[in-house]
Amino acid sequence: MKFIHQFFTLALCLASPSIRAQAVEIYPPNWWIGMKHNTVQLLVKASDAGFGKRDVSVKHAGITVAKVNRLENGKYLALDIIVQPDATPGTVVFDFKAGKKSQKVNWELKPRDKNRAYAQGVTSADFIYLAMPDRFSNGDASNDKIKDMRDQSLNRDSIFYRHGGDLQGIINHLDYLQDLGITTLWMTPVFENDMPDRTEHGYAITNHYKIDARQGDAALYKKLSNELHKRNMKLIQDAVYNHVGLYHFFVQDKPTHDWLHEWPAYTNTTYKDQPLMDIHASAADQKRMSDGWFTKFMPDLNQQNPYVANFLIQHALWSVEEFGVDGWRIDTYIYNDLDFMNRCNQALYDEYPNITLFGETWVHGVSSQAFFTRNNFTIPFKSNLLGATDFQTNLYGIVPALNEPFGWTNGVNKLYQTLAGDFMYEDPMRNVNFLDNHDMTRFYSTVNEDLAKHKMGIAWLLTTRGIPQLYYGTEIIMKGVSNPDGWVRLDFPGGWPGDKANKFTKEGRTEKENEAFEWTKKLANFRKSSSAIKTGKLMQYVPEDGVYVYFRYDDKQTVMCVMNTQDKPMTIDTKRFAERIKTFSKGKEVSTGAAYDIKQSLTIPAKYVFVLDLQ
Repeated sequence: MKFIHQFFTLALCLASPSIRAQAVEIYPPNWWIGMKHNTVQLLVKASDAGFGKRDVSVKHAGITVAKVNRLENGKYLALDIIVQPDATPGTVVFDFKAGKKSQKVNWELKPRDKNRAYAQGVTSADFIYLAMPDRFSNGDASNDKIKDMRDQSLNRDSIFYRHGGDLQGIINHLDYLQDLGITTLWMTPVFENDMPDRTEHGYAITNHYKIDARQGDAALYKKLSNELHKRNMKLIQDAVYNHVGLYHFFVQDKPTHDWLHEWPAYTNTTYKDQPLMDIHASAADQKRMSDGWFTKFMPDLNQQNPYVANFLIQHALWSVEEFGVDGWRIDTYIYNDLDFMNRCNQALYDEYPNITLFGETWVHGVSSQAFFTRNNFTIPFKSNLLGATDFQTNLYGIVPALNEPFGWTNGVNKLYQTLAGDFMYEDPMRNVNFLDNHDMTRFYSTVNEDLAKHKMGIAWLLTTRGIPQLYYGTEIIMKGVSNPDGWVRLDFPGGWPGDKANKFTKEGRTEKENEAFEWTKKLANFRKSSSAIKTGKLMQYVPEDGVYVYFRYDDKQTVMCVMNTQDKPMTIDTKRFAERIKTFSKGKEVSTGAAYDIKQSLTIPAKYVFVLDLQ
């Protein structure tokens, strides 16, 4: 498989024509002086099977080759190099020798940019916006198709073809996000997906060190990061450790025989997480869960192979340093080798103490989800993952709260009961709450296009414990059912020249869309200045008659939230909440500015959430 790397310059100088000049690629393409991770394993790939027999030397101040690992596939070498603290930045020249003949290859060593803001971490004080670049906005039509890439589709009428959205399109709308109250951007992966089809989502990476050319390039990704930081906003990168695209160079031409998890016949994962924690589980079920492939087009990486593990860990560190990443969302967390994940997570924590990591844990039950995070269990496996994408507060929380009739274990009681399980987490404030995402039915469709229920969901999202995450277009009630998933990945209207309506503007939105947008904006921007919601405690009361009351509070502020899931107005006796209301007598509703007397009783409209700043 012919594969030319974009990030470094080759020096193909041979002493004799008897040895053929060949393209040589080095991964990672550069490193930095002053990193705690200063022993770096370079995966070197050439086009000739005899390359792996060559001797290696380097003459550069502060750089030494500690070990040359000769892999089974003779096209590869793995070089363990040490970068000393006093190393000299610049071009490092590696000399690959065969007898008296040599080939020199350049590799870059950089000084760290100490003035750059990155790895700040994403906390409960933030509000995350999840965007799929291909479907958000097309800022540069010149990169819609890239010659020689396998996927040449470009058809906005198809839910599965490429639509042309890119990084420039996102940069163009950062003001829109900031106005909405967003503090943090998370995008689906932006690294190269050189696959024949379904390349819009980004999860089938074929080159870890190249930004997909249809999105832009490394310079544009850095520009996006810098533009976010100028606005005091943050960047989350989507990490994919479990699998890669079928056309990744190290799948098409494996460095070792055990680079992937391979079976006598194709074997899919079971998608069942229980065998990983079940004390009665069979080893066969555990193996198929972890080592089975996610799809036929996404080979499963063997993270117990030390070279695979080093490649992935170093790419994580490289990405944070190269692009100024602040947080790390980890795709398909539960399918990875969990010991490897602890090691990879720790490498990031050690290098960047403030960085935030949260994993996709699409499981069922609070205990199952807590298993994959830092928890309060006494069990053999202890995860060091800070938080999870909280599928429990979604699937068994806000969705049944709004869609089911109230009952002893139904309706809003499920939301209450799910949050009552927070004792299992070391810190539930690190979990990421959401109403929908790129794999799920859009929230407006989930609540049967009931705008009142939609607004209730938004109010809960922006006031409950944890980190809120909004999927692009939810603020303008975009709809779609996830069967198939392309229907929940439609274009943001107005993101393409010639769109009939521009939903990025008030004038382009319908009355209902503006109502949803303004509701979200009001609550999100209030949240920015609310210490009680950003970092305060949560106290919740047992729901009664379909009404759920909870408080966010600290020493400076108390916010009272009253969720009425009934189809009729409900009046509550506020004396029940004296423990938290204390001497407060009024509550100012955040969304309308109206003041309410809370000393005796409070009447809540049907299908509504009061968010009251107590005074």
